[in-house]
Amino acid sequence: MVKYYTGYRPGDVPGNLPSPYYWWEAGAMMGSLIDYWYYTGDTQFNDIVTQAMLHQVGPNKDFMPPNQTSTEGNDDQSFWGFAAMSAAELKYPDPPSDQPQWLALAQAVFNSQALRWDNATCGGGLRWQISSFNNGYNYKNTISNGCFFNLAARLAKYTGNQTYALWADTMWDWISGTQLISSDYRFFDGSDVLKNCSDANHIQWTYNAGVFLLGAATMYNFTNGDPKWRARTEGILNATDVFFYPPAKTIMYEVACEGNGKCDVDQRSFKAYLARWMAATTKMAPFTYDAVMPRIRSSAAAAAKQCAGNANGDTNACGIKWWTDGGVWDGSFGVGEQMSALEVVQSNLITKVSGPVTNNTGGTSQGNPSAGTGGDPAPNADLLTPVTTGDRIGAGFLTTIVLVAVLGGAWWMIV
Repeated sequence: MVKYYTGYRPGDVPGNLPSPYYWWEAGAMMGSLIDYWYYTGDTQFNDIVTQAMLHQVGPNKDFMPPNQTSTEGNDDQSFWGFAAMSAAELKYPDPPSDQPQWLALAQAVFNSQALRWDNATCGGGLRWQISSFNNGYNYKNTISNGCFFNLAARLAKYTGNQTYALWADTMWDWISGTQLISSDYRFFDGSDVLKNCSDANHIQWTYNAGVFLLGAATMYNFTNGDPKWRARTEGILNATDVFFYPPAKTIMYEVACEGNGKCDVDQRSFKAYLARWMAATTKMAPFTYDAVMPRIRSSAAAAAKQCAGNANGDTNACGIKWWTDGGVWDGSFGVGEQMSALEVVQSNLITKVSGPVTNNTGGTSQGNPSAGTGGDPAPNADLLTPVTTGDRIGAGFLTTIVLVAVLGGAWWMIV
C-alpha cells in the first residue's frame, strides 16, 4: 500500500496521494498505518505518518488545509479526524510539543462540524459538502453524519465529557427519524435536502454500517452497558449480513458494486473501514466477538489469496473480489484494494493488543476543548450567538451551546 504514497518524497506534498486518489483516502491510509503500528509494533512507517498528519492540519489546526478547503466534504475531514482519534486512543507517539496534538485535532474536527449542524433542512444533520458552491451541498449523506456520531462517541469515551455523548444521542435520534436507516438497522446512502430528506438513495455501503457500529458499541461501553445501545449495536451487526457473500455469508464484499464491477476508486477502499471498525467493536462491546471474528478470519483468508497479482512490478497486488472461487487474482489493484486487505488481515490480531485508552487509563494525548470553534460559518450561523475567546470557558462550552439550540429546535446496488 505504501508504494502508492509519494508524499514523503522531496518536492511532493506530505499527506497527498497521486491521482486518481482523493485527499480523504490519504487520511484513511494514515489511519490504517496507525492501526498497523498498533497491531505489530513496527515503527517503520511512523515518520511518514506523523509528517503527513501534521502537514495537513491547516492554519486552524482542524484538517481544513488551504489546498483542500474549497472541495472538502464533512466526510473527507472526518477521515483525517479518525486518524488523529485513533492516534490518541492507541497511544501512537505524540507529536513534538510545539505541534498540534492528536486529541486536540480530533476535537477540532468535531467542533468545526458541530457548528455546521443544519436545523434549517430535514430537521438537523450535516450536509455532505461544507461549501455551498460544491455539488453535493444539497445532499445529507449517511457517512458524513455517521462520522460525526462515531467521533462524538469516541471523544465521550476518551474524555469522559458528557457533551460529546449528548451529541452522539442527538445524531442517533436525528438519523433514526429520517429515511437513512431502516427499522432493521440498514443504513442507506443519503437524502436530498430539497425534498426535506423525505426519501433516500437506498444503496448500502460497508463503511456506513461500520461507522455506526463502532459508534454504537462505544456508546454501549461509555454508558456501562445501557440496554438500548446493546440493542442498537446488535441490530447494526446483524444487518451487516448483506455485506458477506452468499450463501455462506462469511466473506466480506461490497454488495453495491463488486458483483457488477462498478466500484470506483473510493469504493474499493470501503471494506477496509468495516473490517477496522468491526474489530474495534469487539473491544468496546465484547459480546460481539463471537459474531465478528469468524467473518473477519474468513475474509482475511480469502483476501490473502487475492494478494497474488502482478501489477506495475508489484507481485503482491491485492484484488477486490475476495469471494471468487479459487481465489485467483481478479486483475484489480490500487490503494483501496491494498488497504482493505491490510485492515482485514491485521484485524485478526485484535486479541493480541490492549483496548483503546482514555484520559483516565493511560492516555497521553493533550486536548483542547475549544479547538476548531473559529472555523467556517455554519449553514444556520444566523441562529447561533457568536462566541468570543473570553467566552470559551469550560470543556465543550461552544458545542454545548449549539447542542442546546439543536435540542430546542430539535436501492442498494449501483446500476
